Amino acid sequence: MPLARYRWLLMKQLSSFETSLIEPIAADAMLAQVERWSAINSGTGNLSGLESMAGLLADAFAVLPGKLSLEAPAPVTTIAANGQETSGTFGKHLVLRVRPDAQRRILLTGHMDTVFPADHPFQAWHWLDPETVNGPGVADMKGGIAVMLAALSAFESCHDAARLGYDVLINSDEEVGSPSSAPLIVQLAAGKHAALTYEPSALPDGTLAGERAGSGNYSLVVKGRSAHAGRNPEDGRNALVAASGLALGLTGLKHEGIAINPARIDGGSAVNVVPDLAILRFNIRPDSAEIAAQFEVRLARLIAMIEREHEVLVHRHGGMSRPPKPMDAKSERLFNLVRECGAALGQPIRWQRSGGVCDGNNIAACGVPVVDTLGVRGGAIHSPDEYLIVPSLAERAALSALLLHRLAEGALE
Repeated sequence: MPLARYRWLLMKQLSSFETSLIEPIAADAMLAQVERWSAINSGTGNLSGLESMAGLLADAFAVLPGKLSLEAPAPVTTIAANGQETSGTFGKHLVLRVRPDAQRRILLTGHMDTVFPADHPFQAWHWLDPETVNGPGVADMKGGIAVMLAALSAFESCHDAARLGYDVLINSDEEVGSPSSAPLIVQLAAGKHAALTYEPSALPDGTLAGERAGSGNYSLVVKGRSAHAGRNPEDGRNALVAASGLALGLTGLKHEGIAINPARIDGGSAVNVVPDLAILRFNIRPDSAEIAAQFEVRLARLIAMIEREHEVLVHRHGGMSRPPKPMDAKSERLFNLVRECGAALGQPIRWQRSGGVCDGNNIAACGVPVVDTLGVRGGAIHSPDEYLIVPSLAERAALSALLLHRLAEGALE
């Protein structure tokens, strides 16, 4: 179904060339891609599913010029339930480099992983109504990848395409904070003019996410001393109680500008043994880098207090994985350009602050302006109710194709 059926193609703000640029975008082909990709379980931990998904994406993106590669994940360690540091396992990341010598270059990012593991009951899609489909990853973000590919394919037909180079990154670990792709994001973001990320829109009406809080994941390994719970409990140092003290202390560190969520305590022992090991896992969401730095100081004080009062040792693992993403002047210029492109297409664009995080946080921390919700309209992501509003496939592909064309023309300069 060609985009020509949309009346907004006739808007005065579009030149005749821009109209011809986006006319060939076909929603039916995009929807078929999403259906095929959604049928593959690519939960972050499903390495075989991610390998299959990466292969399909490599085939799909091969229609574009440039050099495709599958990049190995960077080494990452996690804390296991026994308190030991262990190596994490992640899938490979797809990278496409187009016109690396172009003077003006941008970065486009997406992710192939979903939050649904291979044994999750949510594995198939079905239609909710003639314009809405429910399925794993249809909005977050296999629909977004289809939007990105359609926009780039349309842009490559543009006479200005040679003026804009770009890198594409589709990583395999975004849903767990991009730990093994973070160095690759930094590498690819370096020197970029702008960045576009294809997370679903912040709201079903197409509203974009503007400012974002940051995010940090931590594990605190508490080592106490075991003892018999009846004969000599006084000789023990209860790690579970100390971990609980840390959790309560963290709730006391909450204030305006930072959310703190103690999420899980692993450990414990038989009921007749004073437990000597516990692991507290928690997440923070600071609004600014300054607040994140203040939290680090307060966390160190809390750990020292718990060690002293409970006579335990606390080992800290983890930290900030997503820096806060402010709305600075460069970002405002890029957002305004997106809004102008939307107006030309009859798509009202607005943005709002979001407490969620994504790879856009990491890109912004490199000093690159980024719009990170250019994917489909939809909702209920991270749940079995996830849905995609099908007409938004063509709408958002047209928006990005026009945006790419105007970036190539130097609209930000």
